[in-house]
Amino acid sequence: MSPATSPTVSRSENNIHISLTPSHLNLTSTIDLIRTPKAGALVLFAGTTRDSFDAKPVTTLSYSSYAPLALTTIFAIASDIKTAHGLEAIAVTHRLGEVPVGEESIHIAVAARHRTEAWRAGEECLERVKEKAEIWKLEVFEDGSVWRANRDGLKGELVEMVKGPGE
Repeated sequence: MSPATSPTVSRSENNIHISLTPSHLNLTSTIDLIRTPKAGALVLFAGTTRDSFDAKPVTTLSYSSYAPLALTTIFAIASDIKTAHGLEAIAVTHRLGEVPVGEESIHIAVAARHRTEAWRAGEECLERVKEKAEIWKLEVFEDGSVWRANRDGLKGELVEMVKGPGE
């Protein structure tokens, strides 16, 4: 089953909300999952597809995953972060399938009593999800595409170069 036709899978318990979906992400829906009167800070990170990678024009990204394992991995990460930072709630929603330039691929939302914990927890969650979750991305350029592990920082891990049509 392709990521674009896969159903949304999610898990919510103990104010931890995780979802993998082929649908467009909705900022309001994500923040509403964590809204609580106990929190003095709500922090939302929205990761988008940018128009270039290493000065090479990107046309789209396509995300694939082993959803059952990725859901479990992301839930464990969120649970650890919620405990470590004393969060009131945390939500991670990752889009699967094609994500064109300018559209969002991930939302991470955290609710904490104070802003410092919220900022730190959001960043830590993003880095750990990118490092550990069983999610891969295909970067599509005008002249071909590259499968990479869903990592940030250096250049990711080149998995396979796929040539464009006629190459």
